[in-house]
Amino acid sequence: MKYFGKVGFVYTEETVPGVWKEVQTEKDYYGDVLRYSKSYQTTSEKINDDVNFNNQISILTDPFAMNHFQDIKYLEWMGAYWKITSVEIQYPRLILTIGGVYNGDQA
Repeated sequence: MKYFGKVGFVYTEETVPGVWKEVQTEKDYYGDVLRYSKSYQTTSEKINDDVNFNNQISILTDPFAMNHFQDIKYLEWMGAYWKITSVEIQYPRLILTIGGVYNGDQA
């Protein structure tokens, strides 16, 4: 299965000496879906189960992704934003493991 979508980076940048600001950037990447699996997490406090994915998506990198791989927070896939739980470097690719739904800010 092929992948094309936005990958979100969140990092801090010094705007003026001593002042740091959080920067959010999204970039489009191509790749492959390596693993596609899901599970449901049931808790007694919620009516509906949480959906968790344990998918792996391999993206072709560019210099920005290689320099900011530690800042990858989420990706867009199948109409939703998913948080990234781990990043593995296999140059020229990054292997992104998806967890649950990403509820943070998007760029």
